[in-house]
Amino acid sequence: MQIVFEYDGVTASEALEAHISQKLNKLEGKYDFIIDAKVFLKTTKTHSPTSGKSCNVRLSVPGPDIFAETDDKDFTSAFNHTFKELESQLSTKKGKMKSH
Repeated sequence: MQIVFEYDGVTASEALEAHISQKLNKLEGKYDFIIDAKVFLKTTKTHSPTSGKSCNVRLSVPGPDIFAETDDKDFTSAFNHTFKELESQLSTKKGKMKSH
């Protein structure tokens, strides 16, 4: 699976990209219908210490794309929450694909 990373107001991090790539590749192993992934990381101005780092992921799959976004205190936490949402959506989609 091809994974494209985009950054807005953030310096690229090899460690973060490796973490994200590893988790997304696990998803591809479980859900072989994933075509590619686009990961967008950005910093947003906020007064809250528990937010400001946003991660959104768009997975290209047959039919409508799957999208999830989370805002958290750091990018790793934001991605981990986004990942859980993607897993849930993929599980639902796989169930619908089997029923047709």
